[in-house]
Amino acid sequence: MTIAQSRRAARGSQAKESQGVATPSYHMRGKLTVDEICEDLGVSRRTFYEWRAHGTGPKCIKLPNGHLRVRRADYERWLETREAAA
Repeated sequence: MTIAQSRRAARGSQAKESQGVATPSYHMRGKLTVDEICEDLGVSRRTFYEWRAHGTGPKCIKLPNGHLRVRRADYERWLETREAAA
């Protein structure tokens, strides 16, 4: 699922929430997984972790289980800086 698709899904889920139907997910809380980011960008996990090691990737949150999440706002801000650098 691309970011645009997840935004549409989130808008639909928000409408459901207002009707009393809750659908908890990372999308709803505004956080993305590494796999979701890699799929959206069309890059491998290795590339993502190389960017992270060089300090050029998006700002991440490390969970207690070691998994990473990226706030959607941080990801979109990071994308904008990449576009400006291009």
